[in-house]
Amino acid sequence: MQNLQFTDDLTFFGLTRQEAVIYTTLLSHGEMTGYEVSKETGISRSNVYAALSNLTDKGAAYLIQGDSTKYLPVDVKTFTSNVLKDLQQKADYIKEHAPQKQIETDGYITIIGSKNIQNKLLDMIKETRLRLYISASVRIVDAYEEELTELINNGKKVVIMTDSNYNLDGAIIYHTDPEPGQLRVIIDSTYVMTGELTGSDDDSCLYSGQKNLVTVMKEALKNKIVLLSQE
Repeated sequence: MQNLQFTDDLTFFGLTRQEAVIYTTLLSHGEMTGYEVSKETGISRSNVYAALSNLTDKGAAYLIQGDSTKYLPVDVKTFTSNVLKDLQQKADYIKEHAPQKQIETDGYITIIGSKNIQNKLLDMIKETRLRLYISASVRIVDAYEEELTELINNGKKVVIMTDSNYNLDGAIIYHTDPEPGQLRVIIDSTYVMTGELTGSDDDSCLYSGQKNLVTVMKEALKNKIVLLSQE
């Protein structure tokens, strides 16, 4: 039985799900004919041969000519390394030739999906010039401890409102009980992000540099800090 996580992850390296299944089969059995692959996987021979041709084009398999045509899998480390190297070259080209960055919008942007929110939060942390305020559960905060520590080491002010069992050297910590998944972030009194980060594709956050929203968020966090300081 194939490892579903393994085949799913292969799709991130440019393979279709069917190609990933066939590549995994080749890795498990070594060189095989299209007929043997079809028999082993239950995929029709026409689809198998099309997928095997694609695998050779994508650098995941070798074509072996002989009495019968066989296919040999490229070592998975070699295959993934080649894909990553090619992607890095493309990424470098894109960054070099991308249109000039536009001025950051002051409007309201809705970010949907936990992965997109996580990426935006990481960007905000990295873009912090002076200070960062974050109110979130320890599960969220702990995932960015390395980046927060780097801010602190670079002399930036980091204020964290999170669960009572969390501490981070150099940060100003206020222990509270944030709602699970709730996220509030302000950087440099300029940009804010607020919403939910529970790990779901349905998560959503509002990101903005709109002065009115920044002011409201600052006042809300300030009032919360005052209350926590009095406890």
